[in-house]
Amino acid sequence: MKEKFSRIYRKLFEFYGKQYWWPGEGLEIVVGAVLVQQTNWKNVEKALEKLRVVNCLSIDCLKNISVKELEQLIRSTGYYNIKAKRLQNLMRLLAIKPHPSRNELLEVNGVGPETADSILLYRFNEPVFVVDAYTFRIFRRLGIYEGESYADLQRLFMGNLQNKSQMFNEYHALIVRHAKNICLKTKPKCIECPLKDDCKY
Repeated sequence: MKEKFSRIYRKLFEFYGKQYWWPGEGLEIVVGAVLVQQTNWKNVEKALEKLRVVNCLSIDCLKNISVKELEQLIRSTGYYNIKAKRLQNLMRLLAIKPHPSRNELLEVNGVGPETADSILLYRFNEPVFVVDAYTFRIFRRLGIYEGESYADLQRLFMGNLQNKSQMFNEYHALIVRHAKNICLKTKPKCIECPLKDDCKY
């Protein structure tokens, strides 16, 4: 199984090259991890730019700004009323715990495993693999994992790869790129796929 996970990584890396991911840095990564829930990154970029313009990409500002003001600034991301509250809850945690544990992140209302792991990997460089809908899609089609458990699929990755944040970062970025470019939800471009020899789809 380790060879299979490594082979898939190599093929994706040879096909796409280095991804230089996640977008943003510092607190933007944390904010982006919340705002990207159920939307695309372009909508998040619009919200981040609005926050920059009003100088509100800091823990203090995001924690203390009125919910209504924050809702308007992040409106482009959808579900902005819910996300505003989630962001403020998360900022309250970061104000007292600048580098929270996974369990502490998961205790924040609206922060699930994918969001928590994105923050840990991309903001704090912790070696934790981020699983998302793209990961399930691709690895289901490859015949590697048929279930629906985030924790089980994450364990498969972390048990079969070098335990390094750089590897987890790059692998996840390549999966996202592949799912968006070739392994589409409907009408995947199988002829162009670098993984076609491994695929059971």
